[in-house]
Amino acid sequence: MILFLAARPVTPRPAVPRPARRRSPYARIFAVPGTRAFTAAGLLARLPMGMFGVSAVLMIAGSRGSYALAGAVTATGLAATALVGPWTARLVDRHGQARIAVPATAVAVLGSLALLLCVRAGAPDWTLFASYAATATTPNTGGMSRARWAHLFRDDPAARHTANAFEQAADELCFLLGPVLATLLCTSVAPEAGTAVAAALLLTGVLLLAAQRRTEPPAVPRPPGRTHLRPPAGSPPPRCAPAACRRCCSPSSPPARCSAPWRWPRSPTRTRTASGRRRADCSPSRRPVPARPGCCSACCRRRPGPAGAFWPASPRWPRC
Repeated sequence: MILFLAARPVTPRPAVPRPARRRSPYARIFAVPGTRAFTAAGLLARLPMGMFGVSAVLMIAGSRGSYALAGAVTATGLAATALVGPWTARLVDRHGQARIAVPATAVAVLGSLALLLCVRAGAPDWTLFASYAATATTPNTGGMSRARWAHLFRDDPAARHTANAFEQAADELCFLLGPVLATLLCTSVAPEAGTAVAAALLLTGVLLLAAQRRTEPPAVPRPPGRTHLRPPAGSPPPRCAPAACRRCCSPSSPPARCSAPWRWPRSPTRTRTASGRRRADCSPSRRPVPARPGCCSACCRRRPGPAGAFWPASPRWPRC
């Protein structure tokens, strides 16, 4: 038996190739040089976004004893941010992140420190509103990070999708941890600690993010000769004027709004107006709409009906 086994030729076992380890999509986007640096800076600058509101409420309510005043101050800051935020973002796009974000952050940090000092010194209530409104210039650091991802992967939609998914998860994480950190600082250290730490984190994070020039998207200047109040010189008129479409396509508008003549269907239903007069029913299924020069084909579609008239495409307000 031993001799028989020894006489058999020994053939090596065929090597089975191991399947290649699939690379994580997140590892692929973070393999690009510079992405980890600006992501860490963006997270540091984004964490205070969930701290400012809670810190201001706890600080003002603890010193003034009024949650109504604290809520009014933070609501004023949110309203100011809604007005100033789009303008700040437009300036960042047109002049670059480093050129606009740093001074805007400096103004916001000064507003937070002014709020802290006013609360500490017992200043009048109006100073709290003015100080917190100054924080409206805080740049949108999450949008700045997404703009960098879009610039780096402008030719890779799959990588952009992965980066946006990561940014969304980062936003949720910051808005979950921010209020917890602010509450711990304001209740265990000092009422002003949350605002002070949030201002320091915001300034540090924006400075670090602005220092990453390698991944910064280029500025997009405004086209020459274009303003916000009128179209460019020599441009053709728009195909659809919203006012004209509102006059000729709105199902709820009375027939007097449309000055163009039309003929009614053979048997229109009748309704009584508030003045007692009887007029034709203006429901969308009954009322034809005259064809006007300012009305586009996207709002109304042609159906069998009176000559030179359009029927509304849907009973709801048509889009232009």
